[in-house]
Amino acid sequence: MTSPTPAWAIEAIIQAGRRMDSRGWVPATAGNISVRLDATRLAITRSGGHKGFLDADSVMQVDLAGMPLTNAKPSAETLLHCQIYRLFPQVGAVLHGHSVASTVLSMTEPGPIRLAQYEVLKAFEGQTTHDTTLDLPVFDNDQDIARLASVAEPTIAAGTPLGYLIRGHGVYVWGPSMDAALARLEGLEFLLACELERRKLAR
Repeated sequence: MTSPTPAWAIEAIIQAGRRMDSRGWVPATAGNISVRLDATRLAITRSGGHKGFLDADSVMQVDLAGMPLTNAKPSAETLLHCQIYRLFPQVGAVLHGHSVASTVLSMTEPGPIRLAQYEVLKAFEGQTTHDTTLDLPVFDNDQDIARLASVAEPTIAAGTPLGYLIRGHGVYVWGPSMDAALARLEGLEFLLACELERRKLAR
């Protein structure tokens, strides 16, 4: 029998949803949020539902293969969360948002989005100077999530300090804790917003 979802995990997901909603990163029922519970389970937002108005019933458990452990329907993109937890045992939280900047920029070019010379790049793991360049991978959207995961896995497994984008869809980030994942998301969203503004000015 599956243990109840811990209160700390529910609260972490609820508060993350509110924070992401307050910044316009999860419109309508978009986005999903998860935390690792142990080596075999994670807590994740259920399918549908506005992330700014989550409660305990909005959170369910799945195993690392994405199979429900509680009587609810998980997000269609649960496998993308499971993939990150499987590849990186140190990851404790995964966030997926649909901001304007991440969605628009993901549709502007075929390859990775290059971010360079921004001071905020120092907020990411291993970066000690603004004088650097980081590439944010972009993968084509696919309603077959298992196929999308298989396409993305070689790039993700090789390691990326930022996260990745799905074209016309949004951003995925992760971290060792919910606080760390949220900080990474905030930093990346700032950089993407700056990049979008720069491109507007260059017209």
